[in-house]
Amino acid sequence: MPALTMGDPAGIGPELTVLAWKALREQGDAFLWVGDPALLVPHVPVRVVQNAAEAQAVFGQALPVVPVALPVSVVPGQSDGKLAGAIVESIATATRLALAGSVSAVVTNPISKIVLKEAGFGFPGHTEFLASLCAVPGEEIMMLASPRLRVVPVTVHVSLREALGMLSTERIVQVGRTLARALRRDFGLDSPRIAVAGLNPHAGEGGVMGLEERDIIQPAIDRLREEGIEATGPYPPDTLFTDLARPLYDAALCMYHDQALIPLKTLDMATGVNVTLGLPIIRTSPDHGTAFSIAGKGVADPASLLAALRMACELGEQRLKNKGNTP
Repeated sequence: MPALTMGDPAGIGPELTVLAWKALREQGDAFLWVGDPALLVPHVPVRVVQNAAEAQAVFGQALPVVPVALPVSVVPGQSDGKLAGAIVESIATATRLALAGSVSAVVTNPISKIVLKEAGFGFPGHTEFLASLCAVPGEEIMMLASPRLRVVPVTVHVSLREALGMLSTERIVQVGRTLARALRRDFGLDSPRIAVAGLNPHAGEGGVMGLEERDIIQPAIDRLREEGIEATGPYPPDTLFTDLARPLYDAALCMYHDQALIPLKTLDMATGVNVTLGLPIIRTSPDHGTAFSIAGKGVADPASLLAALRMACELGEQRLKNKGNTP
């Protein structure tokens, strides 16, 4: 059973949580929520619990909650820096439960990076904070996954200019290793196929349009293959995500954020899931933000959160099945 964090309570997280419970309460994919029960009480029955066993027992009748109190009242769409401490505590509590084995995964409702930063939060976002809580800073890798495509960017939340400067053979190898391990351990693929994207148009066109493929990317692919990882490429990015190409690989390793996320969100925005690789726990999240502009209006779509919860359950079961068997 995963633990679902509160996210920013002024965003769409609370209403998506309500919709998710209503959708899943009779299907068996139970979860517990870490947040202030007062946010949910008018909309669904709530039961305060201490652990996953209690949550499982009541899930069909009420939404189980591990309480984290908010210091001020919430106005949908109007985030408040005074809420930052409770938002962070919700994430930390869910992570502690996962590290202790009390829950099978952490699913995170969206937060506002700007609101938390202005309140003194010392991390760029969820992912880096989770890595710190899990004592593996720097090992976190972002995957976006859907039934139609899995993508992993080598560089993430930096400007394109910075991303180019950060790109290195060693970084590509590190991300490729983590990706291969996750595909085996958590996705159940015995021999995962990784397609590596080029950086430049036409993957450099033999050096005519750039040398990064020759000098940085190809050496990384060679090293991964020497380690027994089925990595191929570099492929021209403009053809890597076509209907004909996608069935030929299990995940695409991309060089920068938008190279990975644009095709995923174009193909499957509604059911795309953010999965953090490289952690000792499973973490997923919906592939959207706080959506302050529609919070409280009853129009938020729970599809991505439902996909994140279901994927968390599936990955948890797969990891438990492979425990001790996957290098």
